[in-house]
Amino acid sequence: MSDILIIFRKPPVGTSWAREALDLALVGAAFGQKVSLLFMGDGVFQLAQNQQPDAVGQKGTQAMMQALSMYDIDDIYVHNDSLDTRGMAADQLNIDCQPITSKALPGLLQQHKQVFNF
Repeated sequence: MSDILIIFRKPPVGTSWAREALDLALVGAAFGQKVSLLFMGDGVFQLAQNQQPDAVGQKGTQAMMQALSMYDIDDIYVHNDSLDTRGMAADQLNIDCQPITSKALPGLLQQHKQVFNF
């Protein structure tokens, strides 16, 4: 059983949710927690390549995403249906993710002691 699952549901720009979720993930990992990430809904847009958050006056999260493995955050999941609904494919993502189906989501949630939604 893993310690923490962080679910990313918000797009990468327009709010601070993405950055706050990543901050929680990195802090948790730095303090020895086993952290897993799940991107679903509009959160899958955080995984898109070639983002330009500067165009809307925000800081991007791409550098932080690339550093996840340095914090031993290797269990990263992406919801297949969310990708499909948004016209995205796994080969368009900026980091490696494990695809997960809607049917498998309840099992993933049960594998974690704490679940945070952002």
